[in-house]
Amino acid sequence: MVKFPFAASPSRLRLTEAIRSRLPGILVALVIGIAAQFLSDHYGAPAMLMALLLGIAFHFLAEEGQCAAGIDFTARTVLRIGVALLGARISIDMLIGLGAPLIILTICGVVLTIGVGLLGARLLGRGWRFGLLTGGAVAICGASAAMAIAAVLPRNEHSEKNLIFTVLTVTVLSTVAMVLYPTIARFFGLDDLATGVFLGGTIHDVAQVVGAGFSVSEQTGETAALVKLFRVTMLVPVVLSFSLVVRSLDAKTEAGEACPPLVPVFVWAFLALGAIHSFGLIPARVSDLLSDLSRWALLVAIAAVGMKTALRTIFDVGGQAIALMAAETLFLAVFILVGLHWLA
Repeated sequence: MVKFPFAASPSRLRLTEAIRSRLPGILVALVIGIAAQFLSDHYGAPAMLMALLLGIAFHFLAEEGQCAAGIDFTARTVLRIGVALLGARISIDMLIGLGAPLIILTICGVVLTIGVGLLGARLLGRGWRFGLLTGGAVAICGASAAMAIAAVLPRNEHSEKNLIFTVLTVTVLSTVAMVLYPTIARFFGLDDLATGVFLGGTIHDVAQVVGAGFSVSEQTGETAALVKLFRVTMLVPVVLSFSLVVRSLDAKTEAGEACPPLVPVFVWAFLALGAIHSFGLIPARVSDLLSDLSRWALLVAIAAVGMKTALRTIFDVGGQAIALMAAETLFLAVFILVGLHWLA
């Protein structure tokens, strides 16, 4: 048989076919993400929330047809890429700048809030997965944390529903906190520095932290962003701990396969980028670029997650779950306020 030197190899053909099958769904998620960012830029609505709601409106595209494979790929792989790129935001110098008391206060807030989530989920008859998911989302960095945690938890028939509910609720709560928390800080007589610690240690999403902080003062905004980024670094030990829990329980996925590896690849990538950034090997422009890419990847991924979820399934979660996340949010706010009073 004559072999043509330029004939495509089987592996290349499979790769081409994989790209071709996923491209429509990826493009749809990208368009929804761009539309969400447009609404955020022009009307002040949270981009994550807009991407989520717009994605839900296009749920029919994820059920079957040409877009289904690409939507699933975006909701999983692009999500992990976005979380990994968050590592470009952190550095050791950032942690040193906070000081030991604030670091301990922030760590305790994260750990105890997750504990409240687990306890509340048990009292409400919810599974431990839901407690870890909601507690981690509230304690660390909102929608980004929810998606990262969901990526390492064993999947069941409620996984997609719980994730979409958590992202939706935590985004709404974060927006409410952005408006109310500066007023609460003034009510308790906190100075600009303490207000920054309070906002950065309690508000869920990074964008809302920045918005709330700089609405008070420049010092408050910078402090809030610093504390918030430290909470983002807590994502790695929390995800690692959850992986250990999953392995200890010998959990299985929907397909019946073994649970995910102890440290997922995207967590290693997060750590690697953080280490490289700490040694000053990432120029400021590149760091900013990676940060923007992370934000866009997460925005597009949450649009895909929205498309994979039917609106009716969100309401199945129930009012008790909303009460649980509100209680977690309230606990974290009270804990940080009491901690600041004690440190003062």
